Amino acid sequence: MPEIAAENRGPGGDPLLWTPDLSALGGPKYQALGRALRDAVREGVLAPGVKLPPVRDLAWRLGVTPGTVARAYQAAVQEGVLEAQVGRGTFVAERPARLGPTQPLYEDRGAGLEGAVDLRSPQLADVGQSAAIGAAMVAAAAEVGAAYMQYPGLRRDHACREAVRDWLSACQLGPVSAEDLVLTHGGQNGIHLMFSCCLRGDRPVVLAEELAYPGFRHAARLARAEVVPVRLDAEGMVPGALDAACRRHGGQVVCLTPEAQNPTAARMSARRRAEIVAVARRHDLQILEDDCYSSPAVDLPALRELAVERTWYVTSLSKTISAGLRFGMVVCPEGMGEAGRLAAQHSYFGLSRPVTEIATHLIRSGEAERLRKAAQDVAARRVEIAVATLGRFDLVWQEGLSFLWLRLPAGWRSSTFTRMAEAEGVLLRSADEYALAESHAPNAVRIAVASGIPEERFARALERLARLLDNPPGDLPV
Repeated sequence: MPEIAAENRGPGGDPLLWTPDLSALGGPKYQALGRALRDAVREGVLAPGVKLPPVRDLAWRLGVTPGTVARAYQAAVQEGVLEAQVGRGTFVAERPARLGPTQPLYEDRGAGLEGAVDLRSPQLADVGQSAAIGAAMVAAAAEVGAAYMQYPGLRRDHACREAVRDWLSACQLGPVSAEDLVLTHGGQNGIHLMFSCCLRGDRPVVLAEELAYPGFRHAARLARAEVVPVRLDAEGMVPGALDAACRRHGGQVVCLTPEAQNPTAARMSARRRAEIVAVARRHDLQILEDDCYSSPAVDLPALRELAVERTWYVTSLSKTISAGLRFGMVVCPEGMGEAGRLAAQHSYFGLSRPVTEIATHLIRSGEAERLRKAAQDVAARRVEIAVATLGRFDLVWQEGLSFLWLRLPAGWRSSTFTRMAEAEGVLLRSADEYALAESHAPNAVRIAVASGIPEERFARALERLARLLDNPPGDLPV
């Protein structure tokens, strides 16, 4: 076991300046840091209750990405070695047991460097949402009556479900009735609801893409499920790898993003979708189809159309209209809608009446579709700018999709690139922030489309990234 030198604790043994030597520890950096953390706690170098260095500070001192440090901290929190306190930081656990999540799923805007261009998560442009939602609120207020004195109930949202059914009619989802729909507080709530319906037993297993939306693993953790990574290629999840994972680990749910894989922007071909469905049927997997980024192209059948008996299609208004409204939906497999609505009732009684009435008004008035198209048009223009600036590099993108995937050229590591981009005032997410435990994170970054800032500022940020890519550092840190 490598010794953690006293000087690595900082002046006076200050744990906030703790900087372990990882040079003698092999394997991925996040695992090496995790081992160093456990050793330091066990040896008393980091005592119970002491505060650890902030993620960005330790990442900078170690020469790794913030995602690498966050991943090591997260694993230690899961093991009970550390505990995270919202707004205060990460601490060595006072006692081994812990209750509930201790880390935020979403980082508030402004948590990055002041004045930096934040390309970590997509930002919607206001293309009329504020006015449209305000008008819908006025319309909903005019209809306040005795129904507001009652709980939502299983049938009282029927008009909203009918509106949602009609709105989704352009998607190739197979037969959908209002009875197949469950209304949710956004897409993440829909994912958790699906898990609550489908996971069972003492050791539930969720299969997910090896690089995946972090919300999958957060929802799985709440459901006490193990998450198993499955290999990706240029079209998304590999059918043979899914089959092998099922044979080795079992599994009850497979999480997929066939239209716009997050973070790689890959899109499944029709053939790949059919192959994935065949594997799911062979192993009796329930399919979670996450379409929250809602690719503008609707020329291919959704997994729900190909496997209507086992696919739970999850989407929301968050990525294309309004994240603050917290309105989403699950199209359940045929015959499972009532079970889904019962799960929603047991969890939160159903969506509040003001939200369902605002959403119904937006959809029935045509505003929802107009706003979605306008937002995607703005995103498409930003993607054009990104492709014009970075297209000579290994860039994956879709027209109108609000993020791009950049595989870094030779001479770069994602940890170095994200640190140097941050020094240039541009915040990015590296691949390791999406990597599931035990999976490989490539040298790549996700670039979010920042539609909420002036176009010129977005373009200048991309130009800074291009200059960095053209000038890799001479020596990469070990």
